[in-house]
Parts: sequence; C-alpha cells; structure tokens
Amino acid sequence: MTELSGWENFYVIVGSSAGALIGLQFVVITLIADVPFVKDAERAGSAFATPTIVHFGAVLLLAAIVCSPWPGIGPPALVVGVLGLSGVVYTAVVARRARRQTAYRPVFEDWLFHALLPFVAYATLALASYAVRSQTRPALFGVAGAALLLLFIGIHNAWDAVTWHVYVRKREHEESRPHS
Repeated sequence: MTELSGWENFYVIVGSSAGALIGLQFVVITLIADVPFVKDAERAGSAFATPTIVHFGAVLLLAAIVCSPWPGIGPPALVVGVLGLSGVVYTAVVARRARRQTAYRPVFEDWLFHALLPFVAYATLALASYAVRSQTRPALFGVAGAALLLLFIGIHNAWDAVTWHVYVRKREHEESRPHS
C-alpha cells in the first residue's frame, strides 16, 4: 500500500470530469465556428480558449499520475513537480498573450481566472511535489486542491467564453447584418 492509496476514487471522478469537459469544448468550438471572427481572434484564442484545454488536460494528467501503480511516492512527485513548474511558465505565457491580444479587453475577473488562479494552482503542484517527502498527507491534499482549482478554473473559463460568444458576439453579428 503506497501513500497514494485512497486517492483513486477522487482522481477517477476529477479526471473523468476533465476528459468529458475537453470533449465538450471541442463540440462548442465546432458549434461556434460559423460566428464571424473578430480582429486578432487567433491571439485571443491562444490567450483565452487554449488555456482552458490545457488546464483540463493537466487535471486529466494528474489523475493518470496518481492512479498509476507507482512503487513509491518519489517518481509521481517528480512528474507532478515538472507539471507544476511547466504550468507556472505556461501561465506567464498566457498572461503575456492576454495582454498583447486586441480582440477583447480583459477585466479583473479575466486576470483572476486566466493568470492569478492558474499560477496559484500550478505553484501549489510544484510546492506540493517538493514537500511530499516530509509532509506527505498535506502535500497530497495540496495536489488534490490544485487539481480541483484547475478543474473549476476551466469550467469558469469555458462558461465565460461560451456566454461571451452567445450574448456579445452573436448580438454584434445580428446587429451588423442588413435588415430586410
């Protein structure tokens, strides 16, 4: 029995949710593909849409890491640490992309859910992987908390993007069409 025993159900639920939400994102993107693009849509997508898939993918990867039959806590801790550090770097890239794109002017909530909270989640993963040898139980709860935070960030960001397309972009498109 390893330190990871007992976490399987949690990560099966969280990982399955992330996988299902990744699939739904693909469906939504397909459904809104006919909406005319705004200026600088590619950079806006890499700042606001792609990170959602990355966060869901990180949760799915965490679930696979924790549910794998590791002989001890060291190897999965190392992988989680690399994921956490990579996520911190990626979050900085996303913040830069959000600042540089011109299709949408981010507000505080956007910075919170696209930069600050993802940074906290990924930094927590990195710190928890470091602390796992001396503080195993709290570190594993830190990893679980980070996974849930990334899942909820993804849900928020996906909902925010869809509602923006439905309520703002669709209305703009309808207002710009000639009336007969």
